[in-house]
Amino acid sequence: MNLELQWLVWSIALGLVHLMAYACVILKTEGVMWTAGPRDEGQPQYGLAGRLARAQRNYMETWPFFAVAVLLAHVMARESAQTALGCQLYFWSRVIYLPLYAFGVRWVRSLAWVVSMLGLVMILGALF
Repeated sequence: MNLELQWLVWSIALGLVHLMAYACVILKTEGVMWTAGPRDEGQPQYGLAGRLARAQRNYMETWPFFAVAVLLAHVMARESAQTALGCQLYFWSRVIYLPLYAFGVRWVRSLAWVVSMLGLVMILGALF
């Protein structure tokens, strides 16, 4: 498996970390009855649980673009140092993004997001 596909696999694991972080916090804050119930009253949008939900949603807004770009680079045989660096920038900045969002760190969180988008654009650039 080449480097770009390895980063794609790690990005799937990171998505699961997002999911489990939110699930653990919501279980602790809302309890078993709420998590096992129909959740008619909606998901909490406040505190740590809300920030983790928004971080997860943000990750899922960008991840499909990353996954498709990596797969296209592989299928089109366009992997290069540029795509490898783009994958690393995307992945590591998204790793940093999660705790920054969870702890409510402004500006640096936004910078991490911008770096992840730069990584994505680097991969995309190799496709043209």
